[in-house]
Amino acid sequence: MQATPVAAKSSLPGQYWQWRGQSIYYVRAGQKHPQRPPLLFVHGFGGSTDHWRKNIAQLQEEFEVWAIDLLGFGRSAKPDLQYSGDLWRDQLYDFITEEIGQPVVLAGNSLGGYSTLCVAAQRPSAAAGLVLLNCAGPFTETTPPPPPNPLKQQFSQIARSIFLQPWASFLLFQYLRQPSTIRKTLLKVYLDPKMVTDQLVEDIYRPSCDKGADRVFASVFKTPQGEKNDILLQQLQCPLLMLWGEGDPWMKVRERGSKFRQYYPNLSEHYLQAGHCPHDETPKQVNELIRSWVESTVLQQGQLE
Repeated sequence: MQATPVAAKSSLPGQYWQWRGQSIYYVRAGQKHPQRPPLLFVHGFGGSTDHWRKNIAQLQEEFEVWAIDLLGFGRSAKPDLQYSGDLWRDQLYDFITEEIGQPVVLAGNSLGGYSTLCVAAQRPSAAAGLVLLNCAGPFTETTPPPPPNPLKQQFSQIARSIFLQPWASFLLFQYLRQPSTIRKTLLKVYLDPKMVTDQLVEDIYRPSCDKGADRVFASVFKTPQGEKNDILLQQLQCPLLMLWGEGDPWMKVRERGSKFRQYYPNLSEHYLQAGHCPHDETPKQVNELIRSWVESTVLQQGQLE
């Protein structure tokens, strides 16, 4: 199935919210609906609210829609601190309670998926439902790892110690943030090359020019792993919709999908002809799946409670 671009504005008008002394950028569209919960979109690593423009453009006709830049990304502040799933969980929870004022359907891609899973599992009062799109995050290992290769293990330790050095992570960041490198990476993770537009490249490049962006990038190599997905899923109480881009080169999505089902068997799931970011590559399909799932599952469960 070939993706069809959805008409949307080149930029979304937004505003800032102050959280723990830092400026957090967010976008709000559509009108509050008496029967439907608001939607809150959360981007992945290197993304921003801009990555959801095609979804907001369509879903705002039927929902109140919000999108937010996680601390360290997009137009939000980029302070020098330790970034983690717990930090973003707290940011999202406080935003929902202070700004939106009612439980939402959280929708997150990749790192944003893991952050929204943390919110829904550990702050259940904030979540009416959860949509995960190619969700990141670790699972507990259930099988013993193979015997370590001493040479490979030593090389891995050396590589990690190098990238923990500020100069090394800074040089890598400078390389990866080049528009030409961003384009090459996107062409690997999107199935349809026509969806890798100049606008998309610019949306990812622009925040990388902000003061502190290199330190946020460096924090990836220092941040300890957060709570495991399987633990979070066992705490989850709200309806869950999993959307997978089957062409994702960074994830074995069928294998990961089976793990999510193992720990949360009542989920709904769909596999789409897309890469790592199905919401941007196949937006019409994703938008319809979210809309119909909210109507058939989230609202139905809400009526039963």
